Amino acid sequence: MKNPSSSDVSWIRLLPLLVGGFLGPFGTAIVLPMFPELRQRFDATTEEVSLAFSVYLFVMAAMMLFSGTIGERYGRRRVVRMTFVTYSIASLLCAVAPSLTLFLLARALQGAANAFITPLLLAGLAEVLAADKVSRGVGVYSSFQALGGALSPFFGGFVAEFDWRWAFVGTAVVAAVLALFPPPGEPRMGADAPPVRALVSKRMLLLGLAAFTAALGPIGAAVLVGIKARDQVGLGPTETGLLLLAGGIAAMLTGPTWGNVVERNGIRRSSLGGLGVLIVFVAATGGAQSALVLAACWIVVGAMTNLLVVVLQFSAAIAEPENRGGAVSVMLAFRFLGHAAGPLLFVPVLSSSVQLAFLLAAAVGVLTAVALVLFASQPSRAATMAR
Repeated sequence: MKNPSSSDVSWIRLLPLLVGGFLGPFGTAIVLPMFPELRQRFDATTEEVSLAFSVYLFVMAAMMLFSGTIGERYGRRRVVRMTFVTYSIASLLCAVAPSLTLFLLARALQGAANAFITPLLLAGLAEVLAADKVSRGVGVYSSFQALGGALSPFFGGFVAEFDWRWAFVGTAVVAAVLALFPPPGEPRMGADAPPVRALVSKRMLLLGLAAFTAALGPIGAAVLVGIKARDQVGLGPTETGLLLLAGGIAAMLTGPTWGNVVERNGIRRSSLGGLGVLIVFVAATGGAQSALVLAACWIVVGAMTNLLVVVLQFSAAIAEPENRGGAVSVMLAFRFLGHAAGPLLFVPVLSSSVQLAFLLAAAVGVLTAVALVLFASQPSRAATMAR
């Protein structure tokens, strides 16, 4: 299908897609500032309640390996509508769960539903925008994702001051409303079915490796920052939410700019420049001893994280035009697998050495840089478009 001219598409018409991009990060990060409240409610340790974050992401990552292709095959409109309804129900189950086990199961169901949201919404966005507007569209979409990720810990921390359950009730309401506005996309069966073979190519594996290592390390540092803010710097849940919000706002405001940067400079130069700054400031965040310095470092990390997210999502959106949803979902599967594995790897290190945990998370970014350079060097029509 040809992309329409840029004058054919109004940003108002795209608003439901953009707001949908808000929901995934919002639901993912909502538990970060409420770990102490969850520990008390379920009589659990920090490692146990951190599973509420990791289980969500592990299930989502596994489902994302094929969620985009399923959505393309059976129709984005139908699949996304069912997804939002399921997400709403799962959120309500989180609110009423009487035990940690049932709470984790409800979070797993949230993760399974969320696996279908971003791949299909981002694929729909790339489909309806003109080719020369896709990078900017991805940047704007990324800003909405950053807004969701930023407001989520703030909202979660604020509500945790009273009753953390209402955070999940609010998420359920948002998902229920979005079910009324699914993206365009009819079923593609038989000969018109989206191709799958290209999703296991060398290029896609390199992009997956870049996404995994980025999320495992430098762009997955929000969990470490949230724990550091509460347990080392001594901030309360609302203050921690505000701290994480600052980084998210930086990401939100820079999204459209990063879309233009990627279009102008290409994947290789944009990712190397962004990763260089990101690695330095993630390491510096671990050494911050005051709330002010921690916030300043986190603002820079938030902005540069969104540059890397735009690079990854733009690369996936153009990598396989005949199965955009599948390509985006495979990349995101690797990314969220990294987000899920990060806390399991670095939270135990954090308990013995905060600085070492942040240094290790930053150092993983070197692998991301290598993978993105190799990805951008692969000869293909999509890579040529990205330069």
